[in-house]
Amino acid sequence: METKVGHLKVDIFKIKNRVGYAAVCCEHLTEGKTEREAYERMVKALRRTDKKDR
Repeated sequence: METKVGHLKVDIFKIKNRVGYAAVCCEHLTEGKTEREAYERMVKALRRTDKKDR
């Protein structure tokens, strides 16, 4: 599944041999039990990185 955060593309996929999903974007990797949880964690990670770059 492919979604977006602003103009950034986020790829969400099922993790093989594990329970849950992962999201990848801009050299970040997050995991969650559901696709939504992985996406929400990615949003938080991108927000943290954005603050650090300022």
